[in-house]
Amino acid sequence: MLLVRHSARSGTPGVWSLPGGAVDHGENPRDTVVRETAAETGLSVALGRLVDVLADMRALPHRGVTIHTDRLIYEVTVRGGALISRIGQPTDVARWVGPDEVAQLPLRPFTSVALGLPPAPVDLRPDEPPPFPSFHAVPGPDGLPRAQRFAAYAVATDPAGRILLTRIADGYPGAGQWHLPGGGTDYGEQPGVALLRELLEETGQHGRLVELLGVASHRDAASLGPEGYPIDWHGVRAFYRVAVDQPGEPTVHDIGGSTAEARWFNRPELDALDLTEVTAEVLAQLAT
Repeated sequence: MLLVRHSARSGTPGVWSLPGGAVDHGENPRDTVVRETAAETGLSVALGRLVDVLADMRALPHRGVTIHTDRLIYEVTVRGGALISRIGQPTDVARWVGPDEVAQLPLRPFTSVALGLPPAPVDLRPDEPPPFPSFHAVPGPDGLPRAQRFAAYAVATDPAGRILLTRIADGYPGAGQWHLPGGGTDYGEQPGVALLRELLEETGQHGRLVELLGVASHRDAASLGPEGYPIDWHGVRAFYRVAVDQPGEPTVHDIGGSTAEARWFNRPELDALDLTEVTAEVLAQLAT
């Protein structure tokens, strides 16, 4: 396995993790993996399949903050380059490590989980998630407020093969269009848990996670929503296949939110609907 060591500049010096890093505003996560791996290891990689989406929290008392991170784990193959060491960066060494040695190294918890190993207690976890707004807008280089949001959405079906969709409420971007149920994850929440919570709030249906379908990145540079001012939004969205084994009449419990209506549709009915772009793309890919 290719691992990188955290340097004295990081909060966990000497701890090893998978190479990678933060998604820049508006950047597709697939491009992030290639860029960050090259920066941390000196290797050029080509992306393979999406393996998993994990979330974790890490308390940094010396900075007075708790960090929630959503991590997209990809398989990659090496195309070229040579391993490098770095000075004055958050990671300083990149190395190929054999399976027997991996289990003996101090690993970041998300790395342990991704490799199927017991999580090592190298991160300080808070007793409970701190209170935090659902999103945090900050001024961008152009002065326009910008926000980055991670969300999870469901391709939810019942035993009859019907698909569950929600209609976006007035005052929200895409008002009137039909969308996949789901929404933004709360601070400290795992994506799958967040999705099943959103499904219940938006439609009244109890779902069962079946599989992770993929991740999409979308940027709306001047979206006007209920905040009343334009925001440069960057959304990273995970899509899951969800089974609703005992479907009922859809009911919106989150009154006053972004969902105006929820309904079951037979597949032939989808062609006549005004679908959001991402919903149309996901359903078209599944139909092929």
